Amino acid sequence: MTAKHRHSGTWVFFDVLYEDGSRRSNRKVPAEILGGLDGDEPARKLIESQDEEISKASGQPRPVIASLSRTPLPKAAPRPGSLKAARAR
Repeated sequence: MTAKHRHSGTWVFFDVLYEDGSRRSNRKVPAEILGGLDGDEPARKLIESQDEEISKASGQPRPVIASLSRTPLPKAAPRPGSLKAARAR
């Protein structure tokens, strides 16, 4: 069984830290809006617009994003029978 990848090619996942100290993990952003000279800035704009829609629906004020980082990929366990698995023993 293979491990799920957090970056599937069509989506990139971000961890968002807000100024009030709250954190949201694995916010999905389409991969096609990222890259180029703007880097991850389009992701911030998209997540801010999503937060704005959520705040309108909930009646709560929109939190301000303090930092935005890509969710790290988990390290895959070595496959049985591989050289890395033999070294781990």
